[in-house]
Amino acid sequence: MKPASPSSAALIAQADRWGAQNYAPLPVVLTRGRGVFVWDVDGRRYFDCLSAYSALNQGHNHPRIVAAARRQLGRLALSSRAFHNELMGPLLERICRLTGMDRAILMNSGAEAVETAVKAMRLWGYKRKGVAEGRAKIVVASGNFHGRTTTIVSFSTDPRSYEGFGPKTPGFAVVPYGDADALATALGPETCGVLIEPIQGEAGVRIPPPGYLRRARELCDRANVLLCLDEIQTGLGRTGKLFCAEHERVRPDLFALGKALSGGLYPVSAVAARDEVLGLFEPGTHGSTYGGNPLACAIGLAALDVLEREQLALRAARLGARFLKHLKTLSHSKLKEVRGLGLLLAIEFTEPVAKAFCKRLMRAGLLAKDTHETTVRFAPPLVINSAQVDACFRIVRETLAAF
Repeated sequence: MKPASPSSAALIAQADRWGAQNYAPLPVVLTRGRGVFVWDVDGRRYFDCLSAYSALNQGHNHPRIVAAARRQLGRLALSSRAFHNELMGPLLERICRLTGMDRAILMNSGAEAVETAVKAMRLWGYKRKGVAEGRAKIVVASGNFHGRTTTIVSFSTDPRSYEGFGPKTPGFAVVPYGDADALATALGPETCGVLIEPIQGEAGVRIPPPGYLRRARELCDRANVLLCLDEIQTGLGRTGKLFCAEHERVRPDLFALGKALSGGLYPVSAVAARDEVLGLFEPGTHGSTYGGNPLACAIGLAALDVLEREQLALRAARLGARFLKHLKTLSHSKLKEVRGLGLLLAIEFTEPVAKAFCKRLMRAGLLAKDTHETTVRFAPPLVINSAQVDACFRIVRETLAAF
């Protein structure tokens, strides 16, 4: 007789007992996914309106990406950068052609991509701009989220990210997000780079004023400073363009990419940049055991194929506008604002009730993420269709009405 599977309660208790308590997830235990849906261990189906923070733009277990992974698993999964492999070059070229950049470097996590960009900008500052060694500065924005490494949390403005992890890494200046005048004031002869998110996802889908990215580009050009856009969440179709920067026709000096670069099957990240930036790296100056491995490259190529062939950026633009229009019809005494671009959307409350609202949504069959206590994000896979968007909205509307 087949033994009974562990219950949700037992699995949650096991994770709580043996794991570090660095997350506070909703009380649901997922076991499989397909497209826009996930199922828990009890067989209940949910709309996934988080998409693993935009890693699942192509949906759960897209068959084309899964097939590519299976083919490569039977051939060669890891070779290390001590040797060449046959798939790294094609993926590097693909990324460069999509971004309009000269070179790219492959890593694993988004945080690794940001760390790589930080090193690249500093190296450029010393070797090209002529900043004195140890004096290079990078300007970032308040409310930023670029990862969890000790260097990255050093320039976070969220106390939950940096408290208890000091001393802080020096070399960063923080200016208000969306404030181009403050950015202009912060740029100086020792500034080598500006690192910003086109839309701040973790901060609650904070969208800067129109023209902010264009102005940032002009300021960086004037001050001889590199502009790096962290498009790990906003890139690869999420906001209705392949890259969010395209909404203002801005071309940065560096892109940090990740998440949907693998369609959610494997950690794959990259930095794409101009030759005068990434061309400064020499053997031994930077690397990763798993970065650019054959399995990652096979998955990355398939993930980009899906984005292009299924025109997921156009789908995000069309269906995101539909979802946003629906959300703007909502009315509630505690509802402060609805905002979004493409399929990166949020509702903000006037009180810290976002977690409680997400729990209600979960019980109604929709999984979403609260952030900063007052905001709920909606970021479904870009393969969602109009009927599914409408169904998601009905759940949100009915849950809010009873809230």
